[in-house]
Amino acid sequence: MKRILLAVVAIFSLLAVQAQSFTINPEMVRKVQAAEFFISHFYVDSLAEDKVVDSAIEGMLKQLDPHSTYIKAKDVERSVENLNGSFEGIGVQFNMIEDTLVVIQPVSGGPSERKGIIAGDRIVLVNDTAIAGVKMSRDEIMRRLRGPKGSKVRLGIIREGVKGINEFVIVRDKIPVHTLDASYMIDSTTGYVKLSSFGQTTHDEFMTAVDVMKGKGMKRLVLDLQGNGGGYLQSAVEVSNEFLPSGEMIVYTDGRAIQRQEYRANGHGSLKDLEVVVLVDSYTASAAEIVSGAIQDNDRGTIVGRRTFSKGLVQRPFELPDKSVIRLTTAHYYSPSGRCIQKPYKMGGKKEYDDDINQRLKSGELTANFNRLLRGETLPESESDSVYLREDSLFKTLFPDSLKYKTNHKQRTVYGGGGIMPDVYVPLDTLQYTQLYRQMSAKSCILNTSLKYMDKHRKSLKKEYKSFEEFRSQFEVPQDMIDHLLMETKKAKIEYKEEDLQATLPQVKLTLKGLLARDLWDMSEYYQIVNPETDIYQAGLKVLRPNP
Repeated sequence: MKRILLAVVAIFSLLAVQAQSFTINPEMVRKVQAAEFFISHFYVDSLAEDKVVDSAIEGMLKQLDPHSTYIKAKDVERSVENLNGSFEGIGVQFNMIEDTLVVIQPVSGGPSERKGIIAGDRIVLVNDTAIAGVKMSRDEIMRRLRGPKGSKVRLGIIREGVKGINEFVIVRDKIPVHTLDASYMIDSTTGYVKLSSFGQTTHDEFMTAVDVMKGKGMKRLVLDLQGNGGGYLQSAVEVSNEFLPSGEMIVYTDGRAIQRQEYRANGHGSLKDLEVVVLVDSYTASAAEIVSGAIQDNDRGTIVGRRTFSKGLVQRPFELPDKSVIRLTTAHYYSPSGRCIQKPYKMGGKKEYDDDINQRLKSGELTANFNRLLRGETLPESESDSVYLREDSLFKTLFPDSLKYKTNHKQRTVYGGGGIMPDVYVPLDTLQYTQLYRQMSAKSCILNTSLKYMDKHRKSLKKEYKSFEEFRSQFEVPQDMIDHLLMETKKAKIEYKEEDLQATLPQVKLTLKGLLARDLWDMSEYYQIVNPETDIYQAGLKVLRPNP
């Protein structure tokens, strides 16, 4: 209980630097303290006091918004390492085939590559402890491989063509975690960048990629933020700044106890004249919505896709005495036009909040074609289109007049009430991914097929295809790969009809080819394979190239 009291005192001491003054309600503190005392001293069974306190904190936060969370001390480092840009370990990308760790690629320049670890190696021992054939969890394997920089770990490795188990001693080092998934030239003047999140290194990664593409003649950019769950506010500000002239608002935050803070462009961005399209979907969230809102509200580019996730709450970490952390919501994000990015929620209503995307599908929002409405068109009296009437009614329900805003320069209408509504809406094609495809994907049938095929044919594929261009233009998924996929599907107890399979095969083959390209080269090659067949990507290119 002392931990809770100290935490409360520490938090309010920290907030004392703000303009407002705060007081602790002593009755509430005594009440919580007394409850913990009675439980720890008089409860019928023995219990772990620290777990009781953890549960108390978690219980308090559950009564708040959906994004205020408690992170136990042991989980704090892992919770932020993807955003902090690095972790300490051996530096391999791996996957599990059956119950064996197979190296997909060693991290370039990392400790494993320096010691001669290669793609296809099987790590079966870590410091003389077997990790293969023992049903060890993925988390436990990662725990054994990771460790402080400078520490040593002995790996037992089985390699094709080499007898026995070979020992490698790896000196752990800092391993970079990249938030840029892909970058490549679509054509001679159009570049593409996909960001998976916004971490400490995002701006540097982004600028390195665009500088390379500018050197190749890039004059237009497709910035793909689909599935980007957000991250650090400052990283979103830094990326947005590259596109905007001096003084333009990027975002501002405001809260009950936290004074309004504005973030504006400094005028030093190097992409202020670059034509840009931003791709978004229902899983584009938080920091990614900040970038999308800054581009849209300042009339700087075109947003293409579907309404974003609507996560506009600012979390601030408060460290407790045992190094655990409360991530507490302290403010809202607002786009430059004054739109609150956050969607409505009920205090303590996390279950309903988490079901929002499913509700969008049920309501028809995801499959609607809102483009006529976004362009401000009205239904002629002579037209009696029931589909349009339904979409018009849904649109007005989502965006009443009170939620209409104007962009800063062209005075275009944009919409508040949660998330960023695109300038060009791309309805979800429910037929693109069949039910069979979704089942195969969910049960890892497609991934396992690609991993096993690559494991068996890596050398021959590398020998046959000297470059990605050769692979992209010449490789076709062979029948034996499809046969193996069907074996995986049967093993997963997925039932299907022949017509379902035939409708699913084109998308499956595309995904398999993309996964093989990823493992032979990198994620950029994967996206070069699969992107041309995706709806939002195609719509984005039409904006940049209206008359191809």
